[in-house]
Amino acid sequence: MLEKLFRVSERGSTVGRELRGGLVTFVTMSYIIVLNPLILGSFSPEGPGAKKDVLGHVLAVPQVAAVTALAAGVMTLVFGLVANLPFALATGLGINVLVAATLAPMMTWPEAMGLVVIDGLIIVLLAASGLRTAVFNAVPPSLKAAIAVGIGLFIAFIGLVDSGFVRRIPDAAGTTVPVELGSGNSIATWPTFVFVIGLLVTGLLVARQVRAGILIGVVITTVVAIVVEAFVHVGSSATNPAGWSLSVPALPSSIVGLPDLSLVGAFSFGAFSRLDIITVVLLVFTLVLANFFDAMGTMTGLGKQAGLVDENGQLPNVGRALIVEGTGAVVGGAVSSSSNTVFVESASGIAEGARTGLANVLTGVLFLLAMFLTPLYAIVPIEAAAPALVIVGALMIRQITEIDFTDFRIGLPAFLTIVVMPFTYSIANGIGAGFVSYVVLAAGTGRARTVHPLMWVVAVAFLAYFAVVPLRTLLA
Repeated sequence: MLEKLFRVSERGSTVGRELRGGLVTFVTMSYIIVLNPLILGSFSPEGPGAKKDVLGHVLAVPQVAAVTALAAGVMTLVFGLVANLPFALATGLGINVLVAATLAPMMTWPEAMGLVVIDGLIIVLLAASGLRTAVFNAVPPSLKAAIAVGIGLFIAFIGLVDSGFVRRIPDAAGTTVPVELGSGNSIATWPTFVFVIGLLVTGLLVARQVRAGILIGVVITTVVAIVVEAFVHVGSSATNPAGWSLSVPALPSSIVGLPDLSLVGAFSFGAFSRLDIITVVLLVFTLVLANFFDAMGTMTGLGKQAGLVDENGQLPNVGRALIVEGTGAVVGGAVSSSSNTVFVESASGIAEGARTGLANVLTGVLFLLAMFLTPLYAIVPIEAAAPALVIVGALMIRQITEIDFTDFRIGLPAFLTIVVMPFTYSIANGIGAGFVSYVVLAAGTGRARTVHPLMWVVAVAFLAYFAVVPLRTLLA
């Protein structure tokens, strides 16, 4: 039954590899259940950093955590069963920040989530019409390889930042240097020390081609983190700047807790009556463009890493995959967890051997269980999962050999795609920089006819995306 449904052996995998990959993907993604509530939710309306909407209301952290796990579990399961690809879904970072920082102060939380639902419906329509697939297929092979490399650097950068190995230098420090190694160019905290140990151990396991090396590395690093915390008592970064970023590693006192799902269905379309139509349209346009290309770029990179693309760089079942991914935005908005999209951390499961949707089934089930097992998954600190992201980034960057940098018409767009992603912390920004520069250089060198018409359309859309603030001011 598994073979008929997922074609495991046909893709050169085994059930064991798929399950290991699904477990690793969950471990490297589970931080979103902790992080998303901190971005969208608040512990109290009067608490520090409370995320208030236009009426002063907040989303409670436990409620956001519950719906984050629910949406991720459901959409990851559906994606695996429908698209048969090992790409897990969860609340997209970046869009949730946009919702919390831009949308909510202008409207109520239900109205902000209503715009996310509209964004998802538009994405689904574009995918169902074939337009999203056509754009996906119109991207030149060189840019697809650059997207994969850029994503590799991006997730490695995420791992380095989340672990505290790379830190932002405060503006008050009186220097123009934006980031540094640790604190004062030194590994100054125990959590960062644990990350370094985990990176070296996991790298050694992968270099020696140890089966389940990434998963073993995460487990070993988690054990080291628990031991360190037991002796040193670092605590959380909320009370100690040198503490653990999200969850504090410790054996849980309890395992089971009931989720609060009261946010399910708490959305409305009242933004159209609260704000002028131009503002609402531009906000939706921003959401759509970010969702559209963020997912497209992620699936391109993951597909190439998994070896699932054909000689033309096309993914199997890409049409169905894009429709389901768009549905993730609808579901995310409907349950108030923000838009759900394909997670780049799925690359860790792919590196562990996942090649089919069977891996997603386990990842999705674990997300659903996480609603009830919050104390259990919280023992893995982000510093223990971050080494896996850096290792996967190192594996993905190998695709840079597919780019012909001797031709500057290809080299510059590819370079911009690669570097803009980590430097701006956005996959969509990197894709936009690559697309616009590719079209401009092709037209400026007399090769405009070699550019697919959809690439022209997308380049113009990205120009509007990059200029959305002055454009909104102009139209107003």
